Amino acid sequence: MTSPSTDLDALAARAAAGDAAALDALLTAIRPDVLRRCTRILPFSSDAEDAAQEALIAVAKGIHGFGGRSRFTTWLYPVVANSAFATYRRMRRTADEAGLDQAPEVADPARVSVLAGTRLDLVEALEKLRVDQPHVVEAVVLRDLMGLDYAEIAERLDVPLGTVKSRINHARTSLRVLLAVR
Repeated sequence: MTSPSTDLDALAARAAAGDAAALDALLTAIRPDVLRRCTRILPFSSDAEDAAQEALIAVAKGIHGFGGRSRFTTWLYPVVANSAFATYRRMRRTADEAGLDQAPEVADPARVSVLAGTRLDLVEALEKLRVDQPHVVEAVVLRDLMGLDYAEIAERLDVPLGTVKSRINHARTSLRVLLAVR
């Protein structure tokens, strides 16, 4: 019996080789997981759905870049995270251009759950940290938001395992400082 990840790896390899039916099957298979992972970053379901759709489009357009040297999910999750953060930045830019105020200091419980408000604080902090230290942000996002294990992150980033652990520790420390200021 094959595992689900083996099935995804096989579908991805066939899709990367140009098999349109395999690509359709792959996109259908990964959609629920992609949406769930976008929801980890974007608290509002409509925003997460937009990001998930963008991630699926990015997978369809970029599947030829999957070489099969790693598990498909190792290749996929950074695509998902990038789509979610791109959606957030686009929404933020639109709000800024429309002259809307920055996000409120304290989330209004009548409009947003405490979890959603906290998640928006985290996304804001990650965006601030991304400007100065993009390499540590990528590592912590892959670990804490996308759920990759340390070895997968090391493989994806092409750095030693100790470097991954150091980057994640550094990012978490920096995030604690940024989140405490709020």
